[in-house]
Amino acid sequence: MRLEAAARMDLFRKLWKARKLIVVVFIPLSLLPLPLIHPTSEACCAYVLMVTAVYWVSEAVPLGAAALVPAFLYPLFGVLKSSEVAAEYCKDTTLLLMGVICLAASIEKWNLHKRIALRMVMIAGAKPGMLVLGFMCCTVFLSMWLSNTSTTAMVMPIAEAVLQQLICTGLADSHVDSETAEAPEDDGAVSDKEENLDKNQLELLYRNNSSDCATQEVSTLSELQTAAANGLGLRHTNGHLPQVAIEIPNVKRVKMRRDSQYPTKRDHMICKCLSLSITYAATIGGLITITGTSTNLIFAEQFNTRYPDAKVINFGTWFIFSFPIAIIMLVLTWLWLHFLFLGCNFRETCSLSKKRKTRREMLSERRIHEEYTKLGPISYPEVVTGVFFILMTLLWFTREPGFVPGWTSLFEKKGYRTDATVSVLLGFLLFLIPARRPFSSSSSSSSSSCRNTDEDDPLAPMITWKDFQRLMPWEIVILVGGGYALAAGCKVSGLSVWIGRQLEPMSGLPPWAVTLLACLLVSAVTEFASNPATLTVFLPILSALSETLLINPLHTLIPSTMCVSFGVMLPVGNPPNAIVFSYGHVKISDMVKAGFGVNLIGVAVVMLAITTWGVPLFNLTEFPAWAVARNVTGAK
Repeated sequence: MRLEAAARMDLFRKLWKARKLIVVVFIPLSLLPLPLIHPTSEACCAYVLMVTAVYWVSEAVPLGAAALVPAFLYPLFGVLKSSEVAAEYCKDTTLLLMGVICLAASIEKWNLHKRIALRMVMIAGAKPGMLVLGFMCCTVFLSMWLSNTSTTAMVMPIAEAVLQQLICTGLADSHVDSETAEAPEDDGAVSDKEENLDKNQLELLYRNNSSDCATQEVSTLSELQTAAANGLGLRHTNGHLPQVAIEIPNVKRVKMRRDSQYPTKRDHMICKCLSLSITYAATIGGLITITGTSTNLIFAEQFNTRYPDAKVINFGTWFIFSFPIAIIMLVLTWLWLHFLFLGCNFRETCSLSKKRKTRREMLSERRIHEEYTKLGPISYPEVVTGVFFILMTLLWFTREPGFVPGWTSLFEKKGYRTDATVSVLLGFLLFLIPARRPFSSSSSSSSSSCRNTDEDDPLAPMITWKDFQRLMPWEIVILVGGGYALAAGCKVSGLSVWIGRQLEPMSGLPPWAVTLLACLLVSAVTEFASNPATLTVFLPILSALSETLLINPLHTLIPSTMCVSFGVMLPVGNPPNAIVFSYGHVKISDMVKAGFGVNLIGVAVVMLAITTWGVPLFNLTEFPAWAVARNVTGAK
């Protein structure tokens, strides 16, 4: 019996290891009777759609590889010609993304993002509540122009340095408390602990008076974890601090090994709050601009392809609609995280008064100033990148603002210039402009501006092709192209019209109820599937549903596009979640608890927007003529 059980378990293990291969083979074979029994264009297109959707959701193959399925199945089943499918994989949004990546490569190469982040955090201060808000604001701003993943990867190391300073200083304070305290303190008395830390600020003396806290180097988390596990002290031998052992006190030792690296429970809560705030802020910032995240680009291209006569979605209208959403979500998310991890004492955690700052907060501020000082004075490449950044934004806003004629009205032929024209032009110029200041005779003045360039080449450009290629998300480009191909197949085959007819029983629901159901559905699915894949599957269905119910398609498509980004409850929900989780400050239970609240906040704010200022902005009260024309054409 034991041998049989062991053999059975071994079989299960082998099957589990081969689960992706089983899905890849089993799904197409199990669905194959659909196009064989019903050899219609709708059935063949549905077969391709379901196979691709299962591959995306299960991630049995890489997302980019799964996006290539329509490229060979559509021609095989006679849905689209091979040349027609190939044309869908490179659209206007692909060029738009390439231009934005050029600017992002320049921002990252010359550390402009780090200067912006540190400056905003310096303005906010080191109080826990204001520190979290400062990091959230700078993350939101960066995520408007960079990808959510890149922004999180850029900001988290800065936040980690501040948290390391907090932990290290807290260990020092705990060491002093363990020597001076007369009785052990209660675990729940977090506020009392803080008061004791304040009282002992002046009592903490280093044995070497020449030590300088501003130049203190912080131990890594791995060192702290090792010290906690071994019960040993930490010694700083960096030449700035004396070799004083900082021992982790044995008073009320935390039960869980994960918590043993933190001096107090409050310190752990601050680490959790700051870590999660960055991934949520990156998600919020990605909503603001049409280029902020790949799902916005997918929506814009699919919408403009399906409704070519609708000239309502551009950089300006999207920004006007989404910016208030981001501001409200930012404030509510900060309040939610503060309540969840830091409590409701906003006077203590958000005070800007220097008299109320603890020693740890003062050292954290010093650490931030230290990092900013290391950047040196602003360099010539940073100035050029900043000018290009502002210029690209202004040209996007003024292309077709709507209320006044844009700069495109200066040209005789209309409709030829888009946001991609601006981004590609400026991105191309970054490959030509030298990174060294022209006519500069002082080698010292140009040394800081050339720290990332080849010193032997005075005409080295702002960015190189390697810089661009390192950041260019080719998998996302192919994934977006696969979505366009699926949408084109649904349109040509008539599958979208057939789906819309099946959804006619929902015609009795008001528009806001249909939108709410769509938002809840996509926000639930995206917790387990990738955001671009989820939106690519749902956009054709929701478009057909809106046309069938005679609802303005924007009423359902825009909220669904925004809610698909709210996959924030699990580490697998999106890459920023995984990056933050890898730092080890939060558990999955923390992400689920905090992410559920953020998810509800997001859906509520999006519903508020689409039923208030979104109505006059997009004229949502009536079924538009461009949707009527599309509905009539699809019904023929």
